Amino acid sequence: MISNKLFYSLVYSVKKQIISFLLLVCCSVFSSAQYKNVKIDEGKGFNSPEEPTIAMNPKNVLQMVAGSNVRNVYHSADGGLTWAKDSMRSKEHGVYGDPCVVADTNGNFYFFHLGDPDHKGWSGPNFLDRMVCQRSVNGGKTWSEGSAIGINHPHQQDKEWVAVDGKTNALYITWTEFDKYESKSPIDSSRILFSSSLDQGQTWSAPMRLSQYAGNCADSDSTVEGAVPAVGVNGEIYTAWAFDQKIYFDRSVDGGKTWLNKDILVCDQPGGWDFEVSGIYRCNGMPVTVCDNSKGPNRGAVYINFSDQRSGKNNTDIWIVKSTDGGASWSKPTRVNTDTTNHHQFMSWMAIDQSTGYLYVVFYDRRAYKDDSTDVYLAVSRDGGITFSNEKINENAFKPNKYVFLGDYINIAAHNGVIRPVWVTIEGFNTMIWTAIISDPAQQQEIPVREKPIRKKRRFSFKLG
Repeated sequence: MISNKLFYSLVYSVKKQIISFLLLVCCSVFSSAQYKNVKIDEGKGFNSPEEPTIAMNPKNVLQMVAGSNVRNVYHSADGGLTWAKDSMRSKEHGVYGDPCVVADTNGNFYFFHLGDPDHKGWSGPNFLDRMVCQRSVNGGKTWSEGSAIGINHPHQQDKEWVAVDGKTNALYITWTEFDKYESKSPIDSSRILFSSSLDQGQTWSAPMRLSQYAGNCADSDSTVEGAVPAVGVNGEIYTAWAFDQKIYFDRSVDGGKTWLNKDILVCDQPGGWDFEVSGIYRCNGMPVTVCDNSKGPNRGAVYINFSDQRSGKNNTDIWIVKSTDGGASWSKPTRVNTDTTNHHQFMSWMAIDQSTGYLYVVFYDRRAYKDDSTDVYLAVSRDGGITFSNEKINENAFKPNKYVFLGDYINIAAHNGVIRPVWVTIEGFNTMIWTAIISDPAQQQEIPVREKPIRKKRRFSFKLG
């Protein structure tokens, strides 16, 4: 017969082993929830990469192309586990920043950027007088010389973005045109423009003005900025931009030939799109527009994601608004970040998985810190933007350097449950481009690991003007 002392000793030992086992399981589950981070690129000085962009081939989600300032391009054939780097070149038009990568339904990739035809940077007489579209038919390994968009010397073109019509593969581009960048003259203004291509980016329509109101050229909240186009279920073209502490919206139902006579006011943006976040060289809350073309319950819904400081200058938040009538009316802003802190969440980008209609928003986040330490979070909504879950996706926090440019945007791509955000971190005076290997558990899609990494191309260095 076991004594009471021995009995309780055995019970205590068993309980201790059970608790240890449960802790081990919990730690294992927590650890498995941490997504693998992959460093795509790093550099310093003129070679500091920022403003990353990414797209994946809808016919083969393992094939991806990314880009970053000023002329970096990367390609991956294994779902983003390994990357090869090269430099974009265009003898006729030059290459100078604001990269945007998209893919059409045939698996062609398009790399859009600003032009530098004199190859002299800011000292060139024709600097930024155009934008450029370069196409790759082999997964980003080689690129065409490129076509020019919106040449209008001496006006300067800025912050272009592109959408692809999933039915026709038409390309739609929106951007800001400056009479003279950073001019304080009241006679100089900025406007939102639009152009389209029906031949895989070889030729482009004459630019058309969209913004009813002109902004100034200061590149601040009184400048019209941040137009990102989206394509609707029936080929509608939607876009929204920020101006004077407000978000404005426009649409076309005839392939961009005509647009609304009067811009639609979506909502206020208290504090404007140009605001300060401690430790950040420059920060903004420019809007991103997407449309649900899936067969899900929110088919046809249009969403706009942005950030602002309506909650206070030390409490930037991420917001989303929704329209179910083609942009005629809009919901009140819903907060995307779920924290209860008074800390910053900023510089977001949104993607929609057209196979499901799920929304994915990536952003920088400081909810866990009292200083400028910064994480990267992914917010997911599977109910049409009504609710969002939040999850940290970076392995290590970073502290920004206010003397090092973090870029004006980050990016994210999503297709068939494969999610690839791209963001920037800073270490001293170095910047690094990262992605995370994420598959939406709701779709249970796995990316196989490639046994042999892609052989990297030779790196080319350029001295900027």
